[in-house]
Amino acid sequence: MKRTRHILQIVVLCIAMLMLVFDSKAALEGAQEGLALCGKTVIPSLFPFFFVAVLLTDALYSQEISILRPLLRLCKMPQGAEGLLIVGLIGGYPVGAKCVYDCWKRGQISKAAAKRCLGFCSNAGPAFIFGMCGMLFSASWTVWALWGIHIVSSLVVGNLLPRYETSRVSPQHSTKITLSDAMRKALAAMLSVCGWVVLFRVIISFAQRWFLWLMPTNCSVAVEGFLELANGCSSLFSVDSEGLRFVLCSTFLGLGGLCVGLQTISVTGELGTGLYFPGKALQGLISCCLATLIASLQFHLCSPAIPTIGLVVLALFALVKKRVDFHKRLVYNVENDWKGDFLCYSVRKLQNPAAIAPVEQK
Repeated sequence: MKRTRHILQIVVLCIAMLMLVFDSKAALEGAQEGLALCGKTVIPSLFPFFFVAVLLTDALYSQEISILRPLLRLCKMPQGAEGLLIVGLIGGYPVGAKCVYDCWKRGQISKAAAKRCLGFCSNAGPAFIFGMCGMLFSASWTVWALWGIHIVSSLVVGNLLPRYETSRVSPQHSTKITLSDAMRKALAAMLSVCGWVVLFRVIISFAQRWFLWLMPTNCSVAVEGFLELANGCSSLFSVDSEGLRFVLCSTFLGLGGLCVGLQTISVTGELGTGLYFPGKALQGLISCCLATLIASLQFHLCSPAIPTIGLVVLALFALVKKRVDFHKRLVYNVENDWKGDFLCYSVRKLQNPAAIAPVEQK
């Protein structure tokens, strides 16, 4: 199996090399467009946030802010994690993920809690939303609605994701960083982000030349947004319906795109992705339902009943999930060594009923 995977990897890389050789014009145009996008949008909107986020996280993390305590309880985060929540909501992709990794690396947060925080503590920042998405719409309220939907969906995901522990933040291993350290970390993260943006711009350039032109405009824009967030948002100008543009933009922001996912992998290192991809998929779905509801009321995109049904289904899912978690905690209380695993409990009962009987009599 491992040998087959290695051979497949070699074949894919050889095909990619041939594509770059025989269609170098598409690669060159894509790289130029990617560099222009980084220079005009990505670096101005993200680099200042990278630098400030490093310093802000170091200053705020393990500092309790009472006004944010209800949000921490809503998202089931450890006490003292207010700094992560703030940076995760306003820092921009993938600043929040980088801060989660830094806090775990310094020993301020456990690995299980860090993996969970990756699912909702990395979001599109207001600089990108207002700078990149604001010019897509004629009314100013739409960009505020996009940001509101993005924040609400992130907090809802934080509530729905499974919680592994409730321990508070441990600040004893925290070390103050200097301005030069913050600059070095910000430059390294920014270089990684720009590299992924240019690479995906090349991929999108090949896709546009070969098969995206065969699709309807709205479908091709959706594919571009799934692949790379900035390119997908810039392509929304070609969508005629402002209501559909609003829904697609909100969904793109919630999902983040494949490129942002790879950027997250590049900044989280050995921590891994944790619950990032499940969290982003759920956030994209919630964002799509909320945006569709607003678009149905303001732009008459569809019947309000359609997104309402979707939101009701999500609410039922949340209620069912809480009931499942409740039962799991009951099993966990039966015997802590089994860590709440109901399947393990059943197997042990079948193998040795006598060992389980005293616990059941309680």
